[in-house]
Amino acid sequence: MSGFAVYNSPNMLSLNNLSKSYAQRVLFSHVTFNIDVRDRMALLGANGSGKSTLLGIVAGEVSSDEGSITRRKGLTVGYLKQESCNSSQQCLLSEVTSAAATVNTLEHRIGIVQDALSGNPDADTQAQLMVELGDLQHRFEAAHGYNVEQEAGVILCGLGFRESDFDRPMSDFSGGWRMRAELAKILLQNPDLLLLDEPTNHLDLETQIWFEEYVKAYQGAVLLTSHDRAFLNRVVNRVLALDHSKLSVYTGNYDDYVEARQQEMEILEATARRQSLKIGQEEHFINRFRYKATKASQVQSRIKKLDKIKRVEVPRLARKISFHFPPPPHSGTDIIMLSHVQKSYGENVVYGDLNLQLRRGDRVAIVGPNGAGKTTLLKILAGVLPFDGGERKLGHAVTHAYYAQHQLELLEPNNTVLAELRTAAPSGIEDMALRTILGGFLFSGDDVFKQVSVLSGGEKARLALAKMLTQPANFLLMDEPTNHLDIASREMLSDALEAYSGTLCFITHDRTLIRQIATTIIDVNGGQISVFPGDYDTYQYHKEMLAEESFQAVSSAPQLTASVSNSRQKRAMSGELRNDYYAKSTPLNKRIEKLEADLANVEAEIKYMEDCFARPEHYEDSQEVVGSIEHHRELKARAGELTAEWEKLATEAESLREAFETALNRLDSGGQ
Repeated sequence: MSGFAVYNSPNMLSLNNLSKSYAQRVLFSHVTFNIDVRDRMALLGANGSGKSTLLGIVAGEVSSDEGSITRRKGLTVGYLKQESCNSSQQCLLSEVTSAAATVNTLEHRIGIVQDALSGNPDADTQAQLMVELGDLQHRFEAAHGYNVEQEAGVILCGLGFRESDFDRPMSDFSGGWRMRAELAKILLQNPDLLLLDEPTNHLDLETQIWFEEYVKAYQGAVLLTSHDRAFLNRVVNRVLALDHSKLSVYTGNYDDYVEARQQEMEILEATARRQSLKIGQEEHFINRFRYKATKASQVQSRIKKLDKIKRVEVPRLARKISFHFPPPPHSGTDIIMLSHVQKSYGENVVYGDLNLQLRRGDRVAIVGPNGAGKTTLLKILAGVLPFDGGERKLGHAVTHAYYAQHQLELLEPNNTVLAELRTAAPSGIEDMALRTILGGFLFSGDDVFKQVSVLSGGEKARLALAKMLTQPANFLLMDEPTNHLDIASREMLSDALEAYSGTLCFITHDRTLIRQIATTIIDVNGGQISVFPGDYDTYQYHKEMLAEESFQAVSSAPQLTASVSNSRQKRAMSGELRNDYYAKSTPLNKRIEKLEADLANVEAEIKYMEDCFARPEHYEDSQEVVGSIEHHRELKARAGELTAEWEKLATEAESLREAFETALNRLDSGGQ
């Protein structure tokens, strides 16, 4: 059984040889690592590998079978579990500020120490009390004791709540919003160590960006699990990988981990091949001369040598889903059209006059805050939700398939996996063909006879995806298809969707999937939709340019010229400036990087064509010459357009940076 020891050390927390099993299954063994003050650590592994269990052990809520944990004296820990059953009847703000209960204790103790100091104690006692008072006041400020409600409001708004929500009882909120409230409570506590189990599961894209910046600026340490590759790349600086009960530690973000892991596997495979060759040579010698008296001593020597060799084992890679969408039947150019569609839920008008047209080959990501109407729009497009007025018209020969989050709940619990897949398959399809599809989604052997009721969330998600493959469709509609999938499965799904040649419309909080797949972004907000042709980074850039509050307005706002009463206010305002600057500059810089890459490709093609022009044989076909000259002219024009846009955006980025630095300097000088 694990125990906690308190100690003083440069490390915040140390895990030593932890092991954990359930029945005959070993989750992990001899896990050892340290957590330091400013670590941003991601715990990765396949679903069921033991990540949540390990977090629970670190939090002190689960015991290990072996090993120990040592903590720095006074360490505070905040632990967010994947699911919360909070059914409090308190209002939102009161529920969140209740997490700062230690503030009252600290305030009471500060009063006691101050009273003791006012009693003219002797010099030694006074010195001790002053040290204690300084420590208490530091902890009181760190716990936001001077403005708990204000700090709670900032965090709640950052997590997507409105001020009008603050007085609503917790029971009014859905499970996803309650999870956000739980996250707010933990962030308000400002613990030394944050333990976060899938913290972005219930966050929309805008809230994810705010949360990323919060975690990056957090003064304590963070250990988290997440399947969001973009989030991991932006936040973490160390990766702990659980694989086949062993834990390996890597420096860097998720992409760095993938590269290091690949290199590690290549080295292991090469070492194993060399060792296998050497062992084969030794065994060949032994078998050849085993019964020859003159070679007996050499044979025995080589047998002993082989017995001492530690065999190099190449880890068996975790199985991944492996599939591709069947070739879709041909359709007309127009896929679907919504004209003047109206949709309300009681008095809540979601859409008053919705107009949208999708064309063949579109790959559309629907984005927007939670509750804005994204799923309603997708359901209307899929034809599974009636609307109050207007028209929905499918194009010629359009066949569609719809994957929805609630479909996991619609799976028949008493069916076997194979029987459930058969409900979606065309009549006459053989079981062998269905089992082949299921094999691609990791249902092999007797797994196909499992009842749906015993499947995990990830297994149900894979089964629901498999059902989409039984009938070819040229229009896919998908609502959060990556939910419940681990990173490896998400990557396979991304690759399958990228290779899909039909029309695609989807909702997801996985920015990596959006960046890889989407060619059009539909932003849903306040009953209105805005269509942005182009990729996700282009959408982010345009959205920032359309924002009502310009950065210059923020940098010259009256509050910056007001007297700054204390350093904490300065830090808070500085943080707001930085958050605003990075929110505006990040998409702009990404767009600049993309323009530079596009310009490099165009210039390389121009150079290639000009090299062709220099070769006499190029002019043997007059039609080819005419075509290449026209294409060269088009490329030159395109290069000019890209260069002009690059110069414009580079100027904007520089102006943004200068305004940011000016605002910071003004703040540092006290607003003068």
